[in-house]
Amino acid sequence: MKPRHKRLAAIAIGVVALGIAAALVLNAFEKNLVFFFTPSQIAANEAPQGKTFRIGGMVEKGSVKRDGVVVRFLVTDTAKAIPVVYKGALPDLFREGKGVVAQGQLGADGVFRAREVLAKHDENYMPPEAADAVNRAHDTAQKAAKTLK
Repeated sequence: MKPRHKRLAAIAIGVVALGIAAALVLNAFEKNLVFFFTPSQIAANEAPQGKTFRIGGMVEKGSVKRDGVVVRFLVTDTAKAIPVVYKGALPDLFREGKGVVAQGQLGADGVFRAREVLAKHDENYMPPEAADAVNRAHDTAQKAAKTLK
């Protein structure tokens, strides 16, 4: 084999190896990609059923029901509320009326089955997506109230 052919073969092998590595990285990235949806988006059927995603908002006051290790509560963005079921220990900072992000899947019955629940870490923190959703829902409710007057 001529030196030129050896060089071309080495370059071709390098390009193929780089392509395989890129495909594996992109595949792993796609499997770990988790989208965020608000209760209003879920109510509008924008969230995928049967796929893992995150829901964020506020825990509606008076909605937390405990049955052993199973906890049921509503997550709201002040416009819509989505029922959530979680089995396990909740974070210490989990409270009614406080911000929460839950990761899991939406069932065909409209109940979000969380595998993980994250509570805010201080009194001023809310995930940016959840804060934006709450603000948009609040603004929409105010506009609707003004048009009714």
